[in-house]
Amino acid sequence: MRFAMSDKQKEKYDMQSPEAKALIDEIVHGTFMKEGTMAAFPTCFPGASIPIPADESHITALDVSDDGMIYGGTSGRATHLFVAIFHGVTGVVFDRGTVEGANHCAAICCGKSRFVACVNGPGGGRVVAGGFEGLPFDLIQEWGFGRSPFKELGKVSDEPIIHAVADAQKNLLVGITRGHLFTVEFEGGKINTVAELPGSGRIAVGSKRGIFGQDGSAHLWRYDVAASKLERKAVALPQGAWGKAPLTWAKDRHSGLLYTADADGNLFSLDEERGFSGPLARTLLAPVGPMAVTHDGRVFGFCGTEMAKMFGYNPRTREATTLGVAVSVLERRRYGYVFGDAVTGRDGQIIFGEDDDLGHLWLYFPRIQALS
Repeated sequence: MRFAMSDKQKEKYDMQSPEAKALIDEIVHGTFMKEGTMAAFPTCFPGASIPIPADESHITALDVSDDGMIYGGTSGRATHLFVAIFHGVTGVVFDRGTVEGANHCAAICCGKSRFVACVNGPGGGRVVAGGFEGLPFDLIQEWGFGRSPFKELGKVSDEPIIHAVADAQKNLLVGITRGHLFTVEFEGGKINTVAELPGSGRIAVGSKRGIFGQDGSAHLWRYDVAASKLERKAVALPQGAWGKAPLTWAKDRHSGLLYTADADGNLFSLDEERGFSGPLARTLLAPVGPMAVTHDGRVFGFCGTEMAKMFGYNPRTREATTLGVAVSVLERRRYGYVFGDAVTGRDGQIIFGEDDDLGHLWLYFPRIQALS
């Protein structure tokens, strides 16, 4: 797809350096999906149920349970919580229902025996819990789903919840609001306000089980779950453009490394013992949005706003590659431009939640690398 330039635009284009022209060409005329395969899956059981309503289907939160099922939450006119099953003879997204009084899902976290969702509404941030889905992985013959009610665990505060994660042991949910750090017991459901803390961006679990979040424009805070200790300004951020875009993270489950990016699209890794790396690579567009790490250590995510492009980062070559705008050509053609969250599936595929009307779950199957 190419776009015609006006005479004035062409005149400005002709004045650019060869490097600038190449960047403009890549941004404006870049192709869709240069490698790997994308499959956009609707929020339903195709042919048997209807998707979540378009204006209630912005997928903004995802997590994966130990048995490989994907749990998610939506934002929009109403908040829905759903479960998605893609392994075995399944292929279904099941809407577990709406959360009364909520219009935004900030996070969903899987514990050992149930999930807990952090939702926002006119009254502030709340947490609700739901049981895991116990279906067999065979939807060929007769099947049925039951919608058990969500359990209201309580209100966190009048402030909206920004993000939350499960701790490494999956005993505790740790979250942030605009002004506080809080925890929720997965089993007991008890909510505890830990400390005053200006919440910003996303948080993540490090390689040594510490939980990190942005602390101003130059540092990260660290919360030690075992000791119930919050350390302010625990880690200095590397030189870069921090504080201009919400922080995002992706974790390599094998090495424990956390990946993040500054507002200019420079990628960095964080090891809890060694600290930050230097800049690893730079994405074509900024800011960097949701990303995840597949089983072989490669990072995949989206960068840019409104019409985001996918990128891949290979730690072996330390190169970031632009992969293009998301498009699914399987069964129905669909283009994806805005994404709200990302997780790694059971078999290493990356699953992105589309933060748009009639949001889909996008399954990305990276290209298998040739042996060197």
